[in-house]
Amino acid sequence: MEVTILQASEVHRRRSSGEAIDLLDVRTPLEYREVHAVGAELVPLDRLDPATFSNRAPGLHLAVLCKSGGRAKQACDRLAAAGVPGIILVEGGTTAWVAAGLPVERGQKGMSLERQVRIAAGALVLTGAVLGFLVHPYFFGLSGFVGAGLMFAGITDTCAMGMLIAKMPWNQVKLDKPAQLCQTKPKTC
Repeated sequence: MEVTILQASEVHRRRSSGEAIDLLDVRTPLEYREVHAVGAELVPLDRLDPATFSNRAPGLHLAVLCKSGGRAKQACDRLAAAGVPGIILVEGGTTAWVAAGLPVERGQKGMSLERQVRIAAGALVLTGAVLGFLVHPYFFGLSGFVGAGLMFAGITDTCAMGMLIAKMPWNQVKLDKPAQLCQTKPKTC
């Protein structure tokens, strides 16, 4: 299946004009709670099962967004590979949605996943350097390992540390309602 790339303002314009487009947010529950597009349903990328979207009605579109587009692209690729029709990648994600002044819901602010990764990586690098000087030079390897991991994350646009930190208890929030994206009736969405 083909993935269409649209700007946030175009997705909003089409939804406002009555086109059957569901919004799927694939960020973490903590990020979603902080700010999300009005009408967006949360299905975190690590919990995304493309099979649940395979029986969507013809003419029903699914616009996927994350913070800036990386995770949404991964989700779109997985959905397209599963044969889900009508997939739209929202260019720039929620960041672009907010920047365009489109309607959002805001909740309690939390520490961003990106910031948590920077803190954890910095702490590990510093720990490796200090222990390398004070205990044994082998501890410098910890700093090198973290540096290699950061390079790999940048090259592949995936972050194992980020995925691990996203699963930590402080990043888990209970949302009021589960996702209930329209599956069969585009006229009622």
